[in-house]
Amino acid sequence: MTTLPILYNFRRCPYAMRARMAVAISGVTVELREVVLRAKPVELMVASAKATVPVLVLADGTVIVESLDIMRWALDQNDPEGWLTAVDANLIQQNDGLFKAALDRYKYPHRYGLDNGLEYRASGVEWLALLDQRLLSGPYICGPNRGLTDIAIFPFVRQFAATDREWFNRQPLPNLR
Repeated sequence: MTTLPILYNFRRCPYAMRARMAVAISGVTVELREVVLRAKPVELMVASAKATVPVLVLADGTVIVESLDIMRWALDQNDPEGWLTAVDANLIQQNDGLFKAALDRYKYPHRYGLDNGLEYRASGVEWLALLDQRLLSGPYICGPNRGLTDIAIFPFVRQFAATDREWFNRQPLPNLR
C-alpha cells in the first residue's frame, strides 16, 4: 500500500488536466493512475460512486472528487506561484456551466441529437470573446500572473480550439490565442 496520495486520471479530460497542473506546480508527489474509461478500476469505483476522473485519494482515506477541490488541496500544500490569489469563482462557474455545455454540444453534437453543433460553437465563441476582452489588460485573466482561474479554464478553451483548429485560428481572439 502506498502512502502517497493517489490521483486517478484520464490524460485528455480537461477536469483532470487542471487538477494535474495544480498538483504539478505545487510540487506535491502523488501516484498518478491513468484510467481507461471503458474499464474503470474497482479501486476508483469504490473510492467514488461517480467513478469519474479526477479523483484524489489521500493516504488517510480522504477522497476528493471535484477537480477544483483537488486544485485547492494541492495549492494549500504549496502555492509557489500564488495561484490562490488569482481566483474568479464566477468566471470558473461560467466556464464549468454554460461554456462546458456549449463545448460538449459543439464537439459531440450527435450525443445530443443535433445534426451539428454550430449553434453551440457560436455561443461558445461569444463567451471566449469575453475572455479575450478581459485579456486586453494583460496576459492573465485575474492579474499580471497566472493563477487558479487561468489554469481552471484553459483546458476547456484548448478543447474548444482543437475541435476545429483552422476555424478557431481565424476567429478574432488574439489575446486568448
